[in-house]
Amino acid sequence: MTTPSEPTVRDDPEHSRFEILEGDQRVGIAAYTRAGDRWTFTHTEVETGDEHHGLGGRLVRAALDDVRAAGGTVVPQCPFVAGWIERHPGYRDLVATGA
Repeated sequence: MTTPSEPTVRDDPEHSRFEILEGDQRVGIAAYTRAGDRWTFTHTEVETGDEHHGLGGRLVRAALDDVRAAGGTVVPQCPFVAGWIERHPGYRDLVATGA
């Protein structure tokens, strides 16, 4: 019996999105537009079902960690990303001034 692989998150800049993968299957995305160091998150989508519970949060956390590492700021237009940041105050410093 095989155990499911740990989900991984990767940036796909060609398609302007972060993807969360289980094995080689994409199970969610966080779409963005980028202007210099400003990342505007526009839409987040994760497959539904109990087996995918919590993946949206993992996806957003990893994406924001990448933005932080790159020295960027975030405009959270996507309600899911905005709500996640609101619930995780350690990420509020990433929100662009005036966003």
